[in-house]
Amino acid sequence: MDSSMPCPCGRPASYARCCGALHQAFDDGRGLAASAPEALMRSRYSAFVLDLRPYLLASWHASTRPAELEPPEPGLKWLGLDVRHSALQDADHGSVEFVARSKLGGRAHRLHEVSRFVRENGEWFYVDGDLSN
Repeated sequence: MDSSMPCPCGRPASYARCCGALHQAFDDGRGLAASAPEALMRSRYSAFVLDLRPYLLASWHASTRPAELEPPEPGLKWLGLDVRHSALQDADHGSVEFVARSKLGGRAHRLHEVSRFVRENGEWFYVDGDLSN
């Protein structure tokens, strides 16, 4: 992706200045650099858009991480992200409610989830989430 393009996560910044900086830090061996659960969640959405499976797996907590992620279905198009609410329960636990929209085979889909995050050794990880209607 052209680093000057708008970030897929929807923030008014270029990819390079937003989620791209987090993806690059990971690629450079500097670990997961997200400062808060919402930043990690946005970077994960962008990683889904860009099919960055190593980043997705690394940012998934070891207790719930799948062994592998299948490639996206051919023709899947991510349409946008709406962060509805973000909160810290304490210094090392947070949650983010979001709606991610996509289209596949001419049909629109939306994923509405309240995700849980935990910080360990200074890095935030996605743990799991509850789907909403």
